[in-house]
Amino acid sequence: MNRPQTHEYPAWAETYIKLVGEDVIELLEKQAIEFPDFINSLIEKADYAYAPGKWTIKELIGHIIDTERVFVYRLMCFARGEQHALPGFEEDDYVANAHFSDRSLLSLSEEFAHLRKSNLYLIKSFTEKELNRSGTASERQITVRAILFVMAGHIMHHVGIIKERYL
Repeated sequence: MNRPQTHEYPAWAETYIKLVGEDVIELLEKQAIEFPDFINSLIEKADYAYAPGKWTIKELIGHIIDTERVFVYRLMCFARGEQHALPGFEEDDYVANAHFSDRSLLSLSEEFAHLRKSNLYLIKSFTEKELNRSGTASERQITVRAILFVMAGHIMHHVGIIKERYL
């Protein structure tokens, strides 16, 4: 699959897209296995936040799961030809209302693994025509292809933050 061109996504997406190599499907598959293993290595720091007001590891993983769901909903809608604009989401509100701290890190790890593996069935079914479709989310145009790269890069971005600020 070709990389998305800059006209296919809003400026904010570049943060994530630039982290991804050429084979995004292979990376998404790899993350389905390696990211849960990485999460499981953080068990002793599950409730740690690196500063007051910052998310704990559990909350950060919960945010990643929520965001995966939002991105997959968007790409499914756009691939299917949805013409209505989709709303944005306030990540801090989602985390505050999710009660991730009441869950085990292992359960969050398992949830991500199952979610990503399930999402890959949908993703692999897309034709080139569907990958090229675009829609509006958070008041910005983005293609299905670009969302796939953002999904993969979002994980990479947060792994970097965990390694830099939490470990």
